[in-house]
Amino acid sequence: MYDTVYNNLSAPFKDTYSTAMACKSERPSACQCNRDPVNSILFRMLNSEVTPEANSQQGYHQYSCNSTGGCPCEGNKKVVLKNSESICKKASEVLLKTVAFIKNVPSFYQLPQEDQILLIHKCWAPLFVLGLAQERVDFEWKELSVPSLLKKILLNQSSNVGDTTVRPDAGVPFRDVQRMRMLLHKLWSLDICTKEYAYLKGMVLFNPGISGIRYPQYVQTLQLEAQQTLMEFTSMTHSRSHTRFTWMLEAVDIVKAIDSKMITELFFRPVSGIINLEKVLLETLLINH
Repeated sequence: MYDTVYNNLSAPFKDTYSTAMACKSERPSACQCNRDPVNSILFRMLNSEVTPEANSQQGYHQYSCNSTGGCPCEGNKKVVLKNSESICKKASEVLLKTVAFIKNVPSFYQLPQEDQILLIHKCWAPLFVLGLAQERVDFEWKELSVPSLLKKILLNQSSNVGDTTVRPDAGVPFRDVQRMRMLLHKLWSLDICTKEYAYLKGMVLFNPGISGIRYPQYVQTLQLEAQQTLMEFTSMTHSRSHTRFTWMLEAVDIVKAIDSKMITELFFRPVSGIINLEKVLLETLLINH
């Protein structure tokens, strides 16, 4: 299955797809630190009152690898933005332009409000990523420092003490950020113009595959209209239109998989704290409209 899908992809997107499949196939059990530290010699030397027979389950759950709790292994490391203030400001500007794009699509507001809510819920993050690509917002990240098991034992540290420690839900998975940045660079390599971005956004916004939509046929019609317009435009402006158009379709499929929680945590939580970004978007796009 993997080989079939991989071979059907165009060259610019094979690396991105390979990274996505590699991340998907990883399991926490494959982590090299996923072992019981209570049975280690060092642990027993530092904690003579603990034996392998006593409290082994408690020790395991406290120190074993947990992919959601800041495991130091390469596949589970968490990252945050470098220069978060300036990047988050640019991200906020992109989000405002994303909202403006949706507001300027009359056919979106012809749908019942239930369908509008579902489309915003599923599509705002992919639209935002296309906005990052269009505005060429590049960024760097830094790894969150997680205290080692030995340091915790020697200093009797909890997971939220000191400058080098972080809250359990801080940061985003490195592999997700890396995959998104690879996608941005693929889009930049295509040198997509403003009109092409508008058609791509239309294809992303009108997604008939979202569960629960009342009028999927109408949504599909709007998506096909954007797709047809994009194909006609590329055929007029580029001699190798078929290849270029195929690359763009593949980019749309990849960008749809972007996680909105990752976007919120990476670009908006550093400056806005804990906010319900989706609620703000719904109020801006629906209630105020």
